[in-house]
Amino acid sequence: MGFEVIDRIGVVNESRTEEIGSTIVKQEVSVEEQLTSMSIHGSRNTSPSSRAGSRNTSPSSRAGSRNTSPSRQKAVKTKPRGFDEETVATFGKFIHPDIQMEDNIWAMLPEDLLNEILARVPPFMIFRLRSVCKRWNSILQDNSFLKLYSQLPSHGPCLLTFSKSPQTLQCSIFSLPLKTWYKIPFTFLPQWAFWLVGSSGGLVCFSGSDGVTFKTLVCNPLTQAWRTLPIMHYNQQRQLILVADRTDRSFKVIATSDIYGDKTLPTEVYDSKLNSWSVHQIMPAVNLCSSKMAFCDSRLYLETLSPLGLMMYRLDTGYWEQLAAKFPRSLLDGYLVAGTQKRLFLVGRIGLYSTLQSMRIWELDHSKILWVEISRMPPKYFRALLRLSAERFECFGQDNLICFTSWNQGKGLLYDVGKKVWSWIAGCALQSYNSQVCFYEPRFDVSIH
Repeated sequence: MGFEVIDRIGVVNESRTEEIGSTIVKQEVSVEEQLTSMSIHGSRNTSPSSRAGSRNTSPSSRAGSRNTSPSRQKAVKTKPRGFDEETVATFGKFIHPDIQMEDNIWAMLPEDLLNEILARVPPFMIFRLRSVCKRWNSILQDNSFLKLYSQLPSHGPCLLTFSKSPQTLQCSIFSLPLKTWYKIPFTFLPQWAFWLVGSSGGLVCFSGSDGVTFKTLVCNPLTQAWRTLPIMHYNQQRQLILVADRTDRSFKVIATSDIYGDKTLPTEVYDSKLNSWSVHQIMPAVNLCSSKMAFCDSRLYLETLSPLGLMMYRLDTGYWEQLAAKFPRSLLDGYLVAGTQKRLFLVGRIGLYSTLQSMRIWELDHSKILWVEISRMPPKYFRALLRLSAERFECFGQDNLICFTSWNQGKGLLYDVGKKVWSWIAGCALQSYNSQVCFYEPRFDVSIH
């Protein structure tokens, strides 16, 4: 008879599960009194008063459980501690998903608090928030917000891919911290025939031609601010590298020495503070390894084949020096990568035959002018990289991150020198055979003026 009573209560409870609010709280209190009485007697209570008691809305009763032992009953809880009946009743109500926040309250949010909130939003989301209203758009250009933004930790490294179709410029950015691709509109740039030079400190540099003259352009993709640099003294297509200084709020562009026709062109440096190019020393006669170079510790390094080693350009003095840093034996292709704290890496393949090849990473010992091996690519990653790229991969780096790309196959391989971790990066829809890629640090507080 006792089991039948519990079953009936369970059925009644199922028909009452939609009841919420203070009535449920009162019923739970009544259940607690019943359980206390049951625990005192130490047995199942099947008395008429128990059968006629208030409906039990505990989870065990709603499920039709037959276990009414004292230990089982003590586990049933009433309302949360510290909450009154009105609060519990409010929590039990169904919240409509379309309910909207009060616009008049959020419109009166203090300016400093709004700056604190927006400064901590990922930069790509801030970029979208600019179109919410005129106030938010003005805040993201306000000096107080930019000052606060500059004091917070950086978002972290990203990869920027750039390609130019006959109709438009296409750009997408992969956030390494968020592991997400974002599309950045580049319609604000002129429709010139230019290509990606590189990125530094939140700025991106391009070079190319407007159909008549060789041009150099620097922009901030997030603020969509850009400008064309003045014409160089020896205005020809050159190897360029962008160097931004956040503390000084300035940037420089270095145009390396190059040979144009039968004439050797001198090194030129653009200074954003002076808004002009200055002519420096001509690089000594060497045989360069194409455009494989890196900027590290205010010095520009280039690989040379004859003589074998490095050429170093000191930005502070404007002079070139030759370093007899001989490359490892059987090096097939080498890439210079700038690391943090004056670290300079050399990445390349070793071996004469495909079955004996391996990818290795060396670091330059500045005191001994010697390359010291620090890591090797695991064979499974090396085989996969060659298979994807058909041995036509590119390598570049920033800080202690080194990236191997084969973007025509939609994949990239990333190596963290500090953590010694290898990982794959999936591609995006904007990649094409002529895509260019570089590391990029998104920042709103970097100006091009």
